[in-house]
Amino acid sequence: MDLVALTDFNLVARHGGFGKAARATGRPKATLSRRVMELEAALEIRLFERGARNLKLTEEGRALHKRTVALLTEIDETAASIASGAEKPRGRLRISAPLLLSQTAMGKIAAGFALKYPDVRLEITTEDRSVDMIEEGYDLVIRVNPEPDEALVGRIFLRDRLVVVASPRLGRPVGAESVQGVVRGAGNRQAWKLATPDGPATVVVEPILALSSMIMVRDAVRAGVGVARLPVSLVSQDLADGTLIFWGDIEKSDVALWALYPSRRLLSARVSAFLEFLKEAFPNGTPDELAAYVGK
Repeated sequence: MDLVALTDFNLVARHGGFGKAARATGRPKATLSRRVMELEAALEIRLFERGARNLKLTEEGRALHKRTVALLTEIDETAASIASGAEKPRGRLRISAPLLLSQTAMGKIAAGFALKYPDVRLEITTEDRSVDMIEEGYDLVIRVNPEPDEALVGRIFLRDRLVVVASPRLGRPVGAESVQGVVRGAGNRQAWKLATPDGPATVVVEPILALSSMIMVRDAVRAGVGVARLPVSLVSQDLADGTLIFWGDIEKSDVALWALYPSRRLLSARVSAFLEFLKEAFPNGTPDELAAYVGK
């Protein structure tokens, strides 16, 4: 398979059209179109449905994009790492990270990275908002389930999921009864759909506390105030100790942490080193790895 054609196909798929991909990358639109047509001919399948005004991936195109975009990113990162191998990482590295990861793990990650690369001046800011990397001068951002952004590329380095937990002292509701809960954000009545060992279930929650951080929610639910939905990595030790008990998984609550960087910028030795450090810290990217890392 022609990797250049495959790369151009993924550019068009990511940007949603030949014109947009051409403007974003500086590649001629005609070249991108020709490369995609050559790939379709080689595979003997249509990858795009071409309408008068829009371009949509076919089912086969979506499958190919999903399976190859991460592999191509990995190839780019490897090539950049090799190309910068003679360059010792040095200088300033600015990173934006979400609140919960910063509270639980980023201090240890930053310290380990600083010890390994003393010539890098690492700066990490904590915020859950979507920052403008170019305008605000960030080299890398870490985000949870980010929206697609044609200006950014990256990879998942950690996965998590949400579970409903409570103190052993709190009894489960009977029938349609509601239960007091601790929530992050708005404190409105909520219905949580769960996947339990006994099958699907719904818990109606009347918030008694609305707090702004997951750490605060966990501490409150430990005190027995009510139920809460929390990342399993944050409460795995509590569940193992019996401090909290498991009520079920929140349906469709997979959480992915992405390391993102601008697609139009060659990876610096500093960014490549940090990405590799994350890979070493979380080789499998599982919630158990994150819990173990935080608990060390």
